[in-house]
Amino acid sequence: MYEAVYAHPDGDATVSRFAATAARHGYDGLVVRAVDARPDYEALRGEAGVDIVDAAEVVAPHPRNASGAVGNFRPDRTLVVVRGGTNELNRFAVEQARVDVLARPFDGDGDVNHVLAKAARDNGVAVEVNFGPVLRRTGGTRVQHLRKLRKLSRLIDHYDAPHVVSVGAESHLQVRSPRELAAVGEEIGLGGEFVREGLAAWGDVAARNRERMSESFIAPGVKRDGYEEDD
Repeated sequence: MYEAVYAHPDGDATVSRFAATAARHGYDGLVVRAVDARPDYEALRGEAGVDIVDAAEVVAPHPRNASGAVGNFRPDRTLVVVRGGTNELNRFAVEQARVDVLARPFDGDGDVNHVLAKAARDNGVAVEVNFGPVLRRTGGTRVQHLRKLRKLSRLIDHYDAPHVVSVGAESHLQVRSPRELAAVGEEIGLGGEFVREGLAAWGDVAARNRERMSESFIAPGVKRDGYEEDD
């Protein structure tokens, strides 16, 4: 199982600190969402004893801005994530086969409905089930997010849409173990297995994309776009 985090400079902790924390909590790997920072992942994997996946999370005000960023990151990053939060960005993300994950779909006034759930399934885009607000907010905001997560889990189950689970940690202190998150999932009505599947899905997507990227080199110095079909 994998956790996806915001490491420095996007978050408060370094990749190495996150990796050590993830290993201590029993994770198999760590997805690092970073646009600018790209440390030596190979060296860190050896030191931490967990897989480390390089990802880029695109944060854009409008789909046209996000589209260009996705195109720039897709050839080089193992995972490409688009942060949603508006209905326009949420729809853009799930309709793009180049995108791996729609993150934080409820950040603003965005929502996920049956149309988006079906698009996510058809295009293989995982929708993030973000436990961060459940664990770190209180009062009405927390209650509202819980309601949205329950609705999202029903849509995912009904339409067989892919999903990932994360707490969106910006500090190593915010990381929670898979067992803890599964227990939270049971408590709020999503189910422990749903949570475990979502944590494992990060690794599944990374493995799929690594295979695509390795196959994209058809000859020394000649690279084929792994997201285009052969003639």
